[in-house]
Amino acid sequence: METIKIRDEYIKLGQALKLSGICGSGVDAKHLIENGMVTVNGETELQRGKKLRHGDVVACDGKSIQIEG
Repeated sequence: METIKIRDEYIKLGQALKLSGICGSGVDAKHLIENGMVTVNGETELQRGKKLRHGDVVACDGKSIQIEG
Protein backbone atom coordinates (compact mmCIF):
# COMPACT_ATOMS: atom_id res chain seq x y z
CA MET A 1 0.00 0.00 0.00
CA GLU A 2 1.33 3.39 -1.01
CA THR A 3 1.10 6.35 1.38
CA ILE A 4 0.42 9.99 0.60
CA LYS A 5 1.67 12.53 3.12
CA ILE A 6 -0.35 15.70 3.43
CA ARG A 7 0.59 18.95 5.14
CA ASP A 8 -2.93 20.31 5.41
CA GLU A 9 -5.91 18.97 7.35
CA TYR A 10 -7.26 17.11 4.31
CA ILE A 11 -6.84 16.36 0.60
CA LYS A 12 -9.71 15.90 -1.83
CA LEU A 13 -10.29 12.47 -3.33
CA GLY A 14 -9.70 13.55 -6.94
CA GLN A 15 -6.40 15.19 -5.98
CA ALA A 16 -5.27 12.10 -4.08
CA LEU A 17 -5.98 9.87 -7.08
CA LYS A 18 -3.90 12.14 -9.33
CA LEU A 19 -1.08 12.53 -6.81
CA SER A 20 -0.78 8.78 -6.31
CA GLY A 21 -0.66 8.12 -10.05
CA ILE A 22 -3.80 5.97 -10.04
CA CYS A 23 -5.15 8.29 -12.72
CA GLY A 24 -3.44 10.80 -14.95
CA SER A 25 -5.89 13.68 -14.86
CA GLY A 26 -8.85 15.15 -13.06
CA VAL A 27 -11.12 13.95 -15.86
CA ASP A 28 -9.89 10.38 -15.38
CA ALA A 29 -10.48 10.67 -11.64
CA LYS A 30 -13.98 12.01 -12.23
CA HIS A 31 -14.90 9.04 -14.45
CA LEU A 32 -13.50 6.46 -12.03
CA ILE A 33 -15.41 8.01 -9.12
CA GLU A 34 -18.68 8.50 -11.05
CA ASN A 35 -18.58 4.87 -12.19
CA GLY A 36 -18.31 3.62 -8.61
CA MET A 37 -14.80 2.24 -9.04
CA VAL A 38 -13.29 4.03 -6.02
CA THR A 39 -13.70 3.10 -2.37
CA VAL A 40 -12.78 5.09 0.72
CA ASN A 41 -12.38 3.02 3.88
CA GLY A 42 -14.18 0.13 2.18
CA GLU A 43 -17.22 2.15 1.07
CA THR A 44 -17.91 3.16 -2.54
CA GLU A 45 -17.42 6.91 -2.87
CA LEU A 46 -19.17 8.96 -5.57
CA GLN A 47 -17.99 12.46 -4.60
CA ARG A 48 -14.79 13.71 -6.21
CA GLY A 49 -14.51 16.43 -3.57
CA LYS A 50 -14.66 13.99 -0.63
CA LYS A 51 -12.22 15.21 2.02
CA LEU A 52 -9.66 12.60 2.98
CA ARG A 53 -7.89 12.87 6.31
CA HIS A 54 -5.08 11.07 8.14
CA GLY A 55 -5.74 7.33 8.24
CA ASP A 56 -8.18 7.14 5.33
CA VAL A 57 -7.59 4.34 2.82
CA VAL A 58 -8.51 4.72 -0.86
CA ALA A 59 -8.71 1.76 -3.24
CA CYS A 60 -9.17 1.71 -7.00
CA ASP A 61 -8.24 -0.66 -9.80
CA GLY A 62 -6.39 -3.04 -7.47
CA LYS A 63 -4.25 -0.29 -5.95
CA SER A 64 -4.52 1.13 -2.42
CA ILE A 65 -3.26 4.34 -0.89
CA GLN A 66 -3.32 5.54 2.70
CA ILE A 67 -3.40 9.18 3.75
CA GLU A 68 -0.85 10.27 6.35
CA GLY A 69 -0.83 13.63 8.08
